[in-house]
Amino acid sequence: MVVVGADVHKRTHTFVAVDEVGRHLGEKVVKATTAGHQQAVRWARTQFGIELVWAIEDCRHLSARLERDLLTAGQKVVRVPPKLMAQTRASARTRGKSDPIDALAVARAFLREPDLPVASHDEMSRELKLLVDRREDLVGQRTSTINRLLWRVHELDPERAPKPRSLDLAKHRRLLADWLATQSGLVAELARDELADITRLTEQINMLAKRIGERVRAIAPALLAMPGCAELTAAKVIGETAGVTRFKNEAAFARHSGVAPIPVWSGNTAGRVRMTRSGNRQLNAALHRIAVTQIRLDGLGQAYYRHRLAEGDSPTEALRCLKRRLARVVFHHLHTDHQTRQQPCQPAAA
Repeated sequence: MVVVGADVHKRTHTFVAVDEVGRHLGEKVVKATTAGHQQAVRWARTQFGIELVWAIEDCRHLSARLERDLLTAGQKVVRVPPKLMAQTRASARTRGKSDPIDALAVARAFLREPDLPVASHDEMSRELKLLVDRREDLVGQRTSTINRLLWRVHELDPERAPKPRSLDLAKHRRLLADWLATQSGLVAELARDELADITRLTEQINMLAKRIGERVRAIAPALLAMPGCAELTAAKVIGETAGVTRFKNEAAFARHSGVAPIPVWSGNTAGRVRMTRSGNRQLNAALHRIAVTQIRLDGLGQAYYRHRLAEGDSPTEALRCLKRRLARVVFHHLHTDHQTRQQPCQPAAA
C-alpha cells in the first residue's frame, strides 16, 4: 500500500507519496483543477501501482473539489484533521514548514491513525451542509446589521431602542419603521436602509429554514424524533457527518464529534478523563445543544444527567458523559434513517 498525502491550496496542490512505514517515495505539484487532479492520479498510478490511499488535509472548501475528483476516479480518500497533521509535523525530524513537508505530515498522520473515516460521495449531506452554512452566514450578516441599527436608534433617541431579539419579528420591525419615517437627517436615512436590509435578510433566512426543514423531514424521521433535536440541529448533524456509513462504529463517530473522553491521569489519580478538544467542532456544538435541551426536559437524558450528578460528577463531567451517550444514540438514528432510504419503495396496494 502507498499513501499519498495532499497539502491543498487555492491554486496548487502538493502530493507526497510514502510507503507503509512512512518512507518518502516521491512528490508532485499540480494545479488545483480537475485536469490537475487527474494528472496527479495518473502520476500515482504510473509510479506506485493501483493500491493507493489518498490522505487529504480536511480544509473544507479547499479540499472539497479534490476529494470529489478523486472519488469519481475510483480512489480511496481519507480526511485528515489539520490538528492531527500539525502534531505529526511537529514530532518529525524534518524541521521547518513547506508544502512538501505538510503533505508528508498528512500521509504519516494517516499511517499513525489508520482508523480515520473514509470519504464517500453523499450529495444529500453535502447539499444540506451548503444550505445550513448559507443560512448561518445570513444570520451573521443580520446580527451585524442589527447591531449597527441599534446604535443609530440610540443616537436618534435612546428611549426608542427595540427590545433584545425583537427585530426578528415583523411586528417590531414595522413599529420601528413607522417611527423612523418621522425622523429626518442622515442618521435616520441610514437606519431606514439598515432596517430594510434586516427585513430582506430575515425573509431569506426563513426561506432557507423552511427549505432545510422540508429536506430533513423527508430523510431523517428517526433523528427528528429524538428529544432536543429540531430540524436545524438535525440538518447540522447530517451535513457535518457527511455520510454515517464512513464510520466503522459509534466510537469512531464519537471521536470525530469530539465527545470521546481521553485519559488524563497518572499515579494516584487513575481513572480521570476529560473531553477532547479535537474533532469536528460544529458537530460537537450540535450534540451540545441536544444535551442542554434534554437536561431541561423530562426524559432519559435528564435522568442520566441527574444520575451522573448523584454519582459525584461535577456538572461539566455529567454533561460530558451525556454528550458521549447522545453520540451513540445519534449514530444509531443516522444509520436507521440511512437504511430506510436504501429500502425500495413498496408499490401501493390495489
